[in-house]
Amino acid sequence: MKVAITYPPLNSQKVFPLLTQNRQFQWTHTLWTAYPMVPAYAATLLKKAGHQVTWLDGINQGWSYKKWLSKLNQASPDLIMIETKTPVIKKHWQIINQLKAKNKKMLIVLVGDHVTALPQESLQNSKVDYILTGGDYDFLLLNLANHLSRGEKLEPGIYYRSQKRVVKNTGPFKLNHNLNKLPFVDRKLTQWKLYAYKNSNYLQLPGTYTMFGRDCWWGQCSFCSWTTLYPGQCYRQMSVQRALDEIDHILKHYPVKEIMDDSGTFPHGQWLRQFCQGMIKKGYHKKVKLNCNLRFNAHLNQKDYQLMAQAGFRFILYGLESVNQKTLDKLNKNLQVAQIEQNLTWAKKAGLYPHVTVMIGYPWETKKDIEKTLEFAKNIFKKSLADSLQATMIVPYPGTPLFKLALKKKWLKTWDWNKYDMSRPVLKTSLTKKETKNLIQAFYQAIFSPQFIFRKIKEGLTSWNVFNYYLRLSLGFFSKHLDFRS
Repeated sequence: MKVAITYPPLNSQKVFPLLTQNRQFQWTHTLWTAYPMVPAYAATLLKKAGHQVTWLDGINQGWSYKKWLSKLNQASPDLIMIETKTPVIKKHWQIINQLKAKNKKMLIVLVGDHVTALPQESLQNSKVDYILTGGDYDFLLLNLANHLSRGEKLEPGIYYRSQKRVVKNTGPFKLNHNLNKLPFVDRKLTQWKLYAYKNSNYLQLPGTYTMFGRDCWWGQCSFCSWTTLYPGQCYRQMSVQRALDEIDHILKHYPVKEIMDDSGTFPHGQWLRQFCQGMIKKGYHKKVKLNCNLRFNAHLNQKDYQLMAQAGFRFILYGLESVNQKTLDKLNKNLQVAQIEQNLTWAKKAGLYPHVTVMIGYPWETKKDIEKTLEFAKNIFKKSLADSLQATMIVPYPGTPLFKLALKKKWLKTWDWNKYDMSRPVLKTSLTKKETKNLIQAFYQAIFSPQFIFRKIKEGLTSWNVFNYYLRLSLGFFSKHLDFRS
C-alpha cells in the first residue's frame, strides 16, 4: 500500500505554524522545527512492513500549497496521514474536502490531540475517512494500512464511517504497545535534516530527536494537551538497552552532535542512572550532547545531576509555569515552589544549562501574581540559575482538564478554534489582550540583566559554537517580540 505522511503548507502572512508534534501551537515569525517522532516511527513501521512510504512535510520544506499538491500527486498515495491541532483543524477540514473532491478513492487519516478529544467533530465537518485517537497512532496507522491491504483486524481507538455513513469506532484507544519493538527511526526516509538546524535547543548543529518515553510519568498537568493523547499515569519507556542502542545507531549513521529527547518527561530514578552509566561506559558521552525535558519534582539530587552532566547531558527543559503556589496547585503540577530554585541550583552546579517555561493568562491570576513570577525569573537569571526562557499564553485545548474546568467556570471567550493560536487570550482574565502580550514580552526582557549579558558574552568568546548559539538565541528574542507584539 502507498502511504504518505504529510504536513500540508498553511501559509499565513509570512509566519510559520509550529505544528509538527508540538504540545503548544503558535504562529511564529521564525521557523522552529521539532522532529515529529511519532509520525517518524509510523513511517518507519510502515516501510518495514512492506508498504511504500512518502514523507511530505510541506511546512518545513517551505513549499507553496501548489507545490505540495504536485508532490502529493506524484506520490499518488492510497492513504495519507495528517497531524492536526486545534488552531488549524478548520484549515485541515478545507484541505481534506479539496483533496476528496479531486480523488474520492484516496483515504485520509487525521491524528493528534484535538481529534482524539473530538473525533466525531471532524467526521461531521469534513470528508476525512479515519480518525486515529490516542498517542500511539504510529502503531495504529500500521494497523490501519494492514487492515486495508491485508484484512488485519482493527485495533481499538479508530473512528470511521460505515457504508451507510454512520460514524463508528473500535472502542477506546489502548496504550499497550511495547516501545521496545519499535525499529530505529529511518531518518533518511523522514528527512531528518529538515529538523536538524532550526531548533534553539541545540548548541551544536546538526541535532536530532529521540523519544524514549510516552509521554510524562506524572501526566496530570491540567493544561497539557498531551494528557489527551496519554491520559493519567500510563507512562511507558523503552528499556535502557533499547535506548542506548538507538543512540549507538544514530552515532554510526548520522553526523549528529546533539540529541533532544522529546519524551514529555525523561525517564527518571534507576532508569536514568543506568542510562547515564551506559552512556559513560560505551563512550557515547564523548561523542554527543543530550537534551531532555524534566520536572522539578523528579526526586533528583546533586549527585544525580552530576551523573547526568558526566553522561553528556547539557540542556534541561523545565516547566516552571508560575511561582504562585495557588496556580501550581490548580494546574495539578504536583510541585512546591521551593523545589524550583533548589533543582536549578543543583543543575547549574553540575554544569548543565537549564531552560524554563512560563505561561500567562490564568483566569485566577492577577497582574500582581504575574509580576511575582516575573521577579522570580529576573532573579534566577541574575543568579545564573537559568540560561534561557520561553514565555507563552495559556491555551485550554479541548480534552484537557483545564478545558473542562473552563467550561464549568464559564471562562471561555470563544469556541472559534482558529483563535486558539496564542494570538489572543481565549480565557477570561482581569488583563486586557495588550497587557497580556506586554507581560509576555517583559519575561523575555527580564533575562537581560547586566550580569547575564556579561556572562554570556564571556561564554561566547570561548568557542565559535557557543558564540553562534547565542547569536541564534538573540535572533529568536527579536522574533518573540514580533510574535507577541500588542
